[in-house]
Amino acid sequence: MKSAIIIDTSTLVAFVDKSDDFHQWTVEQWKKLHPPLFTCEAVVAESCFLLQNVYGGENAILSLLELEVVKIPFHLNEDVTAIKLLMKQYQAVPMSLADACLVRMSELIRGSSVFTLDSDFRIYRQYTNQIIPVVMPE
Repeated sequence: MKSAIIIDTSTLVAFVDKSDDFHQWTVEQWKKLHPPLFTCEAVVAESCFLLQNVYGGENAILSLLELEVVKIPFHLNEDVTAIKLLMKQYQAVPMSLADACLVRMSELIRGSSVFTLDSDFRIYRQYTNQIIPVVMPE
């Protein structure tokens, strides 16, 4: 895959945590991707929280950033109004801050796909009504 990839918490956690049910699938998909992958600080925070009891989990996430395999081009303070609107629009789902940031990133990074295990990304839309391209299990 040569398009820009935006990575979600679910796939970051599955990539690092060998006991995750989707670890192998995520590793196989990761091999097809071309770094850097893009994310937001909310995803990094969620991932570190979920991996706090996995030996080396938080360090693995931070190492991906340090090695620039994963980059954070998104600045919440620049898009807070759009994020608030997205979270309001999808409050019935509900939409997390991290998911809202990734949807906004998918609008800002043209031609990108979201690498996720979260089926909510089949519900969310770019620009209110456009399907977000995803890399996820069938």
